[in-house]
Amino acid sequence: MPTLLSVNVGLPRDVTWNGKTVRTAVWKSPVTGRRMVRKLDIDGDAQADLTGHGGEHRAVFVYQMDSYHYWERFLGRSDFTFGQFGENFTVEGLLDNEVCIGDRYRIGDAIFEVTQPRVTCYRVGIRMNEPRMAALLVAHHRPGFYFRVLQEGEVGAGDDIVKITDGPERVSVAEVDALLYLPGHSREQLERALRIPALSKGWQSSFQAILAQESSPKPFEGNQGLANEEQAPAWPGFRQMRVANINKESDSVTSFILGPIDGQPLPVFQAGQFVVLRLLVGPGKSPVLRSYSLSDLPAADHFRISVKNESNGIGSSFLCNRARKGDLLDVSAPRGSFILRPSQSPVVLLSAGVGVTPVMSMLHSLVAERSQREIWWVYGTRNGVDHPFAEESRSLLKQLSRGRKYIVYSRPAAIDQVGADFDAPGHIDTALLERIGVSKGSDFYLCGPSSFLQNMRDGLRTWGVLAENVHTEIFGSLEAITPGMAQVVHTPHPPQGPPGSGPAVSFARSGITAAWDPKFGSLLELAEACDVPVRWSCRTGVCHTCMTGLIGGLVVYNPEPLERPAPGNVLVCCSQPNAGVTLDL
Repeated sequence: MPTLLSVNVGLPRDVTWNGKTVRTAVWKSPVTGRRMVRKLDIDGDAQADLTGHGGEHRAVFVYQMDSYHYWERFLGRSDFTFGQFGENFTVEGLLDNEVCIGDRYRIGDAIFEVTQPRVTCYRVGIRMNEPRMAALLVAHHRPGFYFRVLQEGEVGAGDDIVKITDGPERVSVAEVDALLYLPGHSREQLERALRIPALSKGWQSSFQAILAQESSPKPFEGNQGLANEEQAPAWPGFRQMRVANINKESDSVTSFILGPIDGQPLPVFQAGQFVVLRLLVGPGKSPVLRSYSLSDLPAADHFRISVKNESNGIGSSFLCNRARKGDLLDVSAPRGSFILRPSQSPVVLLSAGVGVTPVMSMLHSLVAERSQREIWWVYGTRNGVDHPFAEESRSLLKQLSRGRKYIVYSRPAAIDQVGADFDAPGHIDTALLERIGVSKGSDFYLCGPSSFLQNMRDGLRTWGVLAENVHTEIFGSLEAITPGMAQVVHTPHPPQGPPGSGPAVSFARSGITAAWDPKFGSLLELAEACDVPVRWSCRTGVCHTCMTGLIGGLVVYNPEPLERPAPGNVLVCCSQPNAGVTLDL
């Protein structure tokens, strides 16, 4: 008979790790007597990071003595105590390869349901003083699992664990864990897992993404269940393209038509994507990397980028003031995941300022495919002088049977006419969207200044728009993901100390290039030393949170990730440069 050996609880605390402060509740300690288990936790227990832990489907974490003994042998250790793996319940029995998602158990006065395996997290490595631990738990098929509390009640060490019901489909915890984190996804296994009502929504979404990937007519490497990976870029690094034409779109925005110099067709990019330009701004100066959205209909004979001339912008000033027709520019292949999703829902192209560029390409694509969707073009700028693509967008919208527009000027000039040039003074917000008849069930595509994006995302969430229906493009650095650590925003800079002697590592969004130094264990550690905003969770090549676009160059992996990303992407948490690299960071 399986048995509850120990009930362990712990509250969030601050610990020092690699010179940083981490907020974590992974330290759990045994309690005496009986404890009340509630829908979201156990009395005296809490979680520090509710994004990755806690909630109804992750109320109680379970780990087994069999795995304790396994890790004692594998790691050569004898210092483990109950709660060592951050678990609430230490149990005898209930092995990961035997317990199935949806199984229900009675322990003491409470009833539980198995919902998902452990979420990979670097903090278990801190607790274990073993940085590899997040990867080892998955690779060795010993993740542990979460309970949902179906009936609250008291439990205590020594209670029998009585199975009440078998979960449907009989898919084990270890099997589900491997489906997500390890290569070799079986369609039949994925479909079986998705037929289990108890499986948590997050894991269901991941498996649906993998199924969609496998059903795609185009072969696609990587793991869409872990990260929204792009398809491999059309070419690595940069190729030269010629400035075929230059057009003034507004007082501050200029478009550059770029054509191939070899006459070969260009890859047809997806509307909303961007390219990176490597600009040689002056003799003896390091190249400047800048990302610009493609703003035209995807075509095989040219790219169009549209650039706002910023007063202190090195790249934009060079292009808008010095570039001439016939010049050669170094251009990356198109990339980016801000693209139109297949849907029949209304689509709202919502932008401000120069954020109009990627949604302009989307508008072109919708017209080209003769879309029958309801399409809203909602745009905000200062006035008519600063209104790029005014006539172009009006002309395109007239070709859509269900195209509608609403233009807002924040500071209209005396010559700007309401009804002709714009529809109202002010700013865009959700109250405006509701007033003009935009549906909450639309797919929203947002691009513009960071404050605009933040306000609109917050407003759409409050209005009741589903998060999965809101898609954003961010100019500049992506938002950091650093679980358990306070996010402190610094201006990116070269790392402190003497420069390294290794290959150059360029962070395209941040505009920083630094020489590699082996004292950094990974590209992630170098980025952190440069205060480049980064995203990560496991730090061991499991979860793919750190997946980054590899614009150019070669890397090596150490340690080898459990599953590599698609070509053209890199896991920065476990890779080092093998030659000069350019990263989309």
